[in-house]
Amino acid sequence: MKAVRLICCLLLGSQLSGIAAAQQLRVAAAADLQFVFHEVSARFQKETGHTVELTFGSSGNFFSQIQNGAPFDIFFSADVDYPAKLEAAGLVEPGTLSQYANGRIALWVRKGSRIDINQGLRTLTEPRVLKISIANPEHAPYGRAAVAALRHEKVYDKVRDRLVMGENISQAAQFVESGNADVGILALSLALAPSLKSEGRYYEIPTSFYPAIDQAVVILKSSKQKDIARRFLSFLKRPEIAGFMRGNGLTVPESQPEQRKVTP
Repeated sequence: MKAVRLICCLLLGSQLSGIAAAQQLRVAAAADLQFVFHEVSARFQKETGHTVELTFGSSGNFFSQIQNGAPFDIFFSADVDYPAKLEAAGLVEPGTLSQYANGRIALWVRKGSRIDINQGLRTLTEPRVLKISIANPEHAPYGRAAVAALRHEKVYDKVRDRLVMGENISQAAQFVESGNADVGILALSLALAPSLKSEGRYYEIPTSFYPAIDQAVVILKSSKQKDIARRFLSFLKRPEIAGFMRGNGLTVPESQPEQRKVTP
């Protein structure tokens, strides 16, 4: 009988250990991270056993959802403003607001397109360019960067009626990839993703054309997985992970091993 009790205790302990090992981290991530974070989270899960539930979307929509109690543990925004506003509202674990990357934007067209994107943004004024996909600038930082670049080149007023707004930068990519737009102004991190890189061509827009896309992260105060969230942030700081992100269109702050703290 004692042996049976011991076996039951061992089985229960094993089950509890399995539950602890399988704790899930719920990540809200800006859509420009879609390819990069699928790979990074897979490596993190393989090493730690912790699963990562990734939800991608526009930073502005996540901001509203988190304000309304969405059950995320950590929020990777495509800007600094939304995380800073959440911090000001008391919804962020103190001391966790930091910059994890800088984004860049690029023109992207499908293979076979006759649009000469190497001429830069001014090629968008050509009559053959009927639809230009960008992320909605009202709640997507990459959309705001696209508009700023168009204004810098003094072509915004000429092409504004051709703009097709995606809910986020990933949807903007889908529009041009599917042929519902002729060209897109996308996150470089998406233009370099294998699916888009193999199907089209890209031209990186000079960073001097738009304000820096500083991207910040926060751990949410409501999270019950703060330790795992911190472990995930530490994982991102590793040289091999930072190198992977750099190779896929994201400039990673050089202030390693500690990520650069952001002053709202």
